Amino acid sequence: MRVLLVYPNANKEIIGWGDMGAIAEPIALEYVGAGARLDGHDVRLLDLRLHNEELEGTLRDFRPEVVGVTGYSMHVLRSLEVCRIAKELVPGCRTVVGGHHATLEPVDFFEPQMDHVVIGEGVRPFRLLLSLLEKGQAAQGIPGTWSRVDGEFKYGGEAATYDIGTIPAPDRTLVPEDRSRYFIDWMRPIALMRTTVGCPYRCTFCALWRIMDGRYYKRDIDAVVAELKTIPERYVFFVDDEPFVDPKRMWHLAEAIKEAGIDKEYFAYSRIDSLLRDLDLMRLWHSIGLRRLLFGVETVFDYELKEYNKRQQRQQIVEGLRAAREIGIGLFCNFIVNPSYTKREFEELVQFIKDDKVDYPSFTNLTPIPRTGNDCGRLVARQPN
Repeated sequence: MRVLLVYPNANKEIIGWGDMGAIAEPIALEYVGAGARLDGHDVRLLDLRLHNEELEGTLRDFRPEVVGVTGYSMHVLRSLEVCRIAKELVPGCRTVVGGHHATLEPVDFFEPQMDHVVIGEGVRPFRLLLSLLEKGQAAQGIPGTWSRVDGEFKYGGEAATYDIGTIPAPDRTLVPEDRSRYFIDWMRPIALMRTTVGCPYRCTFCALWRIMDGRYYKRDIDAVVAELKTIPERYVFFVDDEPFVDPKRMWHLAEAIKEAGIDKEYFAYSRIDSLLRDLDLMRLWHSIGLRRLLFGVETVFDYELKEYNKRQQRQQIVEGLRAAREIGIGLFCNFIVNPSYTKREFEELVQFIKDDKVDYPSFTNLTPIPRTGNDCGRLVARQPN
């Protein structure tokens, strides 16, 4: 079957310059595309962040039988628009959506232009969907998938237990002409790679751990090293939700990378307590190429750290920032800004950034992400699409 996978561009009217700070490879679609290609389907991937004028032309030329989209909450309306255009230009094509927002709030995609909404891990449901369509069978009853049946969306039941070892490696040949254009700040070009899935922590503002039901899955180290060897880019961003949860495993992985003679520079997420737990581990990773960490500082106020269930205190943050500087690891630090902040909180936050030498701070408004459990009624009133 002809399959077009589309990564949507951000709607500038909603999120300003949402695609300007970083444009990294669409690894989620590369995973899905890899599975589809293994089954013999003709797969193309269109990244609208880089080719925002090519949707209609691609639809007319390729005439896909299936159009798949993914994205975050900021992409919901744009994803629906992509599927609407696909239906108009290629009548009879099937539309499928997956990703973070689809998993957390599938009802937002129960619209006329959508046929299937995949929950959680998408490779297996998507392959099954394509198989059913190719055989001319009813595309319904697919585990982990909402499907339109007689005008209504019906759930196909819970997906099978997640097995990280059975997921194929992402197919990075889907967008060869785009790879040189993917970047995160000065790391250009950069590849993405995942060595674990999920997070065992329970931060109240975050929905990532809910997507995998709080479980933490680890890939085989030999498989990670084998995939890493195939990546041509010098810069690699480990997009694990938290790769350093298991220090022993990360020791083994670093030693395996070193033994394999892989020479790259890495960027990764890390909790501050993960760094402080084993500074020798971080020194080892720095010696094999770890150049930057993304710290979720979130807040410098102890009462908010408690509310967010971060399981850390301000003093640990200060110690973590100092330790990373001493090792020589650059930091990208994210802070959550609560709309209820007064001038006093803003001034204290600014002073903390100056005093503790945070050279790359990033700020995110406290956001009512679906299923986080936060009482955000004061921030937003839910409205239909």
